[in-house]
Amino acid sequence: MDQRDNILSQLNENQQLAVTYCDGPQLVIAGAGSGKTRVLTYKIAWLLKNVGLNPWNILALTFTNKAANEMKERIGGLVGNERARYLQMGTFHSVFARILRAESNHVGFTSNFTIYDEADSRSLIKNIVRQMGLDDKIYKPSTIHSVISMQKNRLWSAGQYAEDGELLERDRRRNMPETYKIFRLYEQRLQQANAMDFDDLLVQTYRLLKKNEDIRQKYAERFKYVLVDEYQDTNYAQQQIVWLLTKENQHITVVGDDYQSIYAFRGANINNILSFSKIYDKAKMFKLEQNYRSTQNIVAAANSLMKHNRRQIEKEVFSKNSTGEKVNIIETISDKREASIVCRTIKDMIRAEGARYSDFAILYRTNAQSRLFEEEMRKPEIGLGEHYRIYGGLSFYQRKEIKDIIAYFRLIVNPDDEEAFRRIINYPARGIGDTTVQKIIAAAQQHGVSLWEIVCNPVENELNVNRGVISKLTAFEMLIRQFMEKLQTADAYALGKEIVEKAGIERDLAADKSPEGDSRRENVDSLMSGIAEFVQAQKEDDDAEHIHLADYLSTVSLMTDIDSDSEEDSKDKITLMTIHAAKGLEFNTVFVVGLEENIFPSLLSTDNPEAIEEERRLLYVAITRAEKHCYLTWTHSRWRYGKMDGFVNPSRFLNDIDTRFTKTTVEGGRFSGNSQNTWAERDSFSDRLWSKDYEIDRPYTGYREFGNTYQRQSNRMQNSRPVAGQFMADPQPKVTKPRKAEGAVNPFSSSFERKLQQEGRWAKVSKAITNGGRALTGQNDVALREGNIIEHQRFGRGTVVKIEGAGENLKATVDFDSTGRKQLLLKFARYTIVG
Repeated sequence: MDQRDNILSQLNENQQLAVTYCDGPQLVIAGAGSGKTRVLTYKIAWLLKNVGLNPWNILALTFTNKAANEMKERIGGLVGNERARYLQMGTFHSVFARILRAESNHVGFTSNFTIYDEADSRSLIKNIVRQMGLDDKIYKPSTIHSVISMQKNRLWSAGQYAEDGELLERDRRRNMPETYKIFRLYEQRLQQANAMDFDDLLVQTYRLLKKNEDIRQKYAERFKYVLVDEYQDTNYAQQQIVWLLTKENQHITVVGDDYQSIYAFRGANINNILSFSKIYDKAKMFKLEQNYRSTQNIVAAANSLMKHNRRQIEKEVFSKNSTGEKVNIIETISDKREASIVCRTIKDMIRAEGARYSDFAILYRTNAQSRLFEEEMRKPEIGLGEHYRIYGGLSFYQRKEIKDIIAYFRLIVNPDDEEAFRRIINYPARGIGDTTVQKIIAAAQQHGVSLWEIVCNPVENELNVNRGVISKLTAFEMLIRQFMEKLQTADAYALGKEIVEKAGIERDLAADKSPEGDSRRENVDSLMSGIAEFVQAQKEDDDAEHIHLADYLSTVSLMTDIDSDSEEDSKDKITLMTIHAAKGLEFNTVFVVGLEENIFPSLLSTDNPEAIEEERRLLYVAITRAEKHCYLTWTHSRWRYGKMDGFVNPSRFLNDIDTRFTKTTVEGGRFSGNSQNTWAERDSFSDRLWSKDYEIDRPYTGYREFGNTYQRQSNRMQNSRPVAGQFMADPQPKVTKPRKAEGAVNPFSSSFERKLQQEGRWAKVSKAITNGGRALTGQNDVALREGNIIEHQRFGRGTVVKIEGAGENLKATVDFDSTGRKQLLLKFARYTIVG
């Protein structure tokens, strides 16, 4: 049967109801893995095929170009590409940019305005801060940009900000009282440069529709049906624009999941989805609760976590997949051991089961957490150094050579673009230094004109430079003008190629013979190929004879990191990424690492109930990325802010997950899966680790050294997938008499400790550790005890008054004669025992 005539047969009952309902505003709550994209795709196909709407009357808003393109392709498979190509579909920013270019005379910009990305915005802010004579260590461009962005998401201007006493008082407390002035200058400079940042695309569209009723009605009548993807991620500005377009006919479908609202730091407002039925009082809610992605245990664990959130739309996500393994909570000794165990587990699963590298993802709360995992993977004994990628690294369009070329394009299309001008005025080097550039900027501000205008008329604008410099500026002007003259006649690829050649970029890149130079040339080749493909695709779609450089810029300036993520880079690689970046993705096996208080949830959220709920939603997103295997890890000691924190607490969220769906693996021992004990009710880690009731056979040595193959071990274990190494302990630890100190092996084993074993010196260290946890060898392998007098390299002589902790985290409190009481982490302390 032709798929185009069989739309509903591919859907379950609830999906069918959501697709066919067209009698009013509609809220579709789509749980994780429930087929959200399928429902949106089939809904649009239904509107085209069964309701009879024209494709140009349907507006579909997404958050990435990639999502929009994939949906359009799927719709083409259902109703034909000819109809799908005319759909008004794209990101909020790309759709609104098209509207603003079409209505530019109403918003005070020309139609060729430039769109500044985040790097451009920060660069402009940095320049403003410098010109105001402020300290950029206090007025950090990233911080100021974030403040401005949040206010624009509220639809506030610099003028409104300056009148808000509460905001001004907050800035004074932060020692940043000039923030409102920077905001005001930032707005002015954007206007002078005929440029908008990403937030302006929303602000200006809202103002356009709000202030011009005839224009609002025109677009409201054109878009007879509006669909919004990922509605839980919308901010206030986006919600208000959608309302302005739909408030009369209310033909709107929004799809989202309040459980996955995790972008408040970008301005996303969960209230948009929670209050949708109040704003659209005739709205009908549809729930998609069947998860097609994950096993039953993973889904049940995630559900139990979310029962602790108060502000939510009730739902019971379920799975008909296999029961699967329980979610494995792994408790480790240190952050290094956490990384080691995760990486070795991946290695062993690949070796034993033939899994692909791309089956695995390591998800973390902050980017800084990736370092230890990268270092571990690069170790020769792990051998994963060539098989992982850091997702969200430097985007293709953020690479210097690419931004340089794009800056040429931008200045040629919009000569008022200040950031583009500053970037290329002396690239490739043409003898125009920073002193000259600062004089050009000062002259432009004095005369109220663009930087380009100063270059074109330096004498008239009283530019204080010598004839040699004017000659160089004139040569630059002539170079740019020859490209400007071809804007309306040459297609984007031909003109782009000419710019790269005649501007000297090709020659500059060719001069670099290093491997990095080869990479830069390959990137430029890739950029040019992308322009050629764009020209060809647009000609086919629009039947246009020429696709100009301005057309290409309109698209490329709205590309996101996700849109530009290379398929080649992600090919069969282990993925390391933040949980925020992982949203929308899925993996066979997921490790969520660093589940500790002040990391996850973050320190900044601990005193804010709403922030804690968002952090809990973030963990929900992480868990539901997993198809078959999910590991949650935490450690008892972690290096943070340049020092070891040896008293780390597990994340409160671990206690939120119903223990019926989890099992716990502890370094040095194991718990079975059905324990009903909470974290607080368990024995302390150190007591369990050093218990004299059972023997810990050995530190991690890999599967083979246990004398059994992986398959034989699996059959002996209650868990069919044990984690690596030390966790391969027998289910019933054997009860023995305590070992003699000389034979003990510390689970904190490291290369240093193995060296001590080989040299026959481990007995002294072992004896100190096993002696009730009250002593540790010092630099000279002599046991340190309470009452000892030591000589410290930095603090001088002192008396040991207390020893606490265990193993790597053993600490001594010392009363020093000249510097007072100090606490030393003994593994790093430099001292000599003198009495």
